[in-house]
Amino acid sequence: MSRAIDLVLADVDGTLVTGEKVLTEAAKRAVHDLHAAGIKFAITSGRPPRGMAMVSQPLAIDTPIAGFNGGVLMAPDMETVLNSYDLPGDVIQTALDLLGEHGLDAWVYTKKRWLIHDVSAPHVAREAKTVQFEAEVVARFSADDLNSVVKIVGVTDDKSRMQAALQAATKEFGDRVTAACSQPYYLDITNAKANKGAVVDELSQRLDIPRDRIATIGDMPNDVTMFKRSGMSIAMGNADDEVKSSAKFTTDSNENEGFAKAIRKFILDGATS
Repeated sequence: MSRAIDLVLADVDGTLVTGEKVLTEAAKRAVHDLHAAGIKFAITSGRPPRGMAMVSQPLAIDTPIAGFNGGVLMAPDMETVLNSYDLPGDVIQTALDLLGEHGLDAWVYTKKRWLIHDVSAPHVAREAKTVQFEAEVVARFSADDLNSVVKIVGVTDDKSRMQAALQAATKEFGDRVTAACSQPYYLDITNAKANKGAVVDELSQRLDIPRDRIATIGDMPNDVTMFKRSGMSIAMGNADDEVKSSAKFTTDSNENEGFAKAIRKFILDGATS
């Protein structure tokens, strides 16, 4: 029998790493075993590309790396930009105003910069530790700062504010942007073409692998778009019920080696045709 999957595309936070952002030995072995079986492995995340090096380097990833939910596609060298989708210029200030009106902190990302207003604001320190580089603190976002913006993030731990902001962004921009939560406390606003479903399409084309031979695995609502575009979809055990219902399979949580277990059960042992 021949294998049914030629590429596995994984989300990072909540999927490939633990809640403490640890890449476990079991996860490393799972990726090694994929490579040994001739199956390619790729990652996509809401993180900036440079914030994915802590995963891509130890896993020796040799496929394009999709940061900002597909907003920027980098070569494995983490230097060469293969493709990028900036936010439309007329959306940027409106999005910032909208986040402020709903009481969310706003972060601005360009291809290489992370801009914030307050270093002591919620999740800044944790994010800096996660991506392993520091944000630039500015009193206000200047015109130069807002040139070539790839992603804007609204940050809050207040669930009601988050949902209100998400609904407002969806109503305000419609299909002009992709607005989705990459974490319960992060609202990512990117170009409409920057979504994980588009990452599946891009990798399918660049690697010459049919979409029905691509498996995707993730835990958040922004992962559902890649579930819909791939031949096999796997939700993490820590995902909410709506995300799980959108996937073909469900694995254990990211705190209990759900990624490694899924690779073994659904890809290496079970995915043959």
